[in-house]
Amino acid sequence: MKHKPKPRIALLREKAGLTQLELSRLVGVTESTIQNWESGRTGTDHIERIVRFCKALDCQVQDLIEYVNESSTESTAQHSSLNEIHHLLGTEEPIQTTNPDAEITQKGKAKSS
Repeated sequence: MKHKPKPRIALLREKAGLTQLELSRLVGVTESTIQNWESGRTGTDHIERIVRFCKALDCQVQDLIEYVNESSTESTAQHSSLNEIHHLLGTEEPIQTTNPDAEITQKGKAKSS
């Protein structure tokens, strides 16, 4: 009897502290694609094939891809860090300072600007 695989994407996403929207931006897909992957509606066949590739070739996923420079005319921007995603979404948290002197220096700079 063949078992249907259950994706662990939601579990791993939540463990990383990401929303579906943040993950979609990091991966370069739509939020609905993430929702479909997490529910198991789509995507598991491709993931299973990648797992089989890695097992057969005794390698990591990163080893399957050779990265080359892309042309500067690429139409969709790929965001590589969570900080970039937070900035784009306007969800970045203000930087907390623990040094009171640094806070005073920052306030002084703001007043002199």
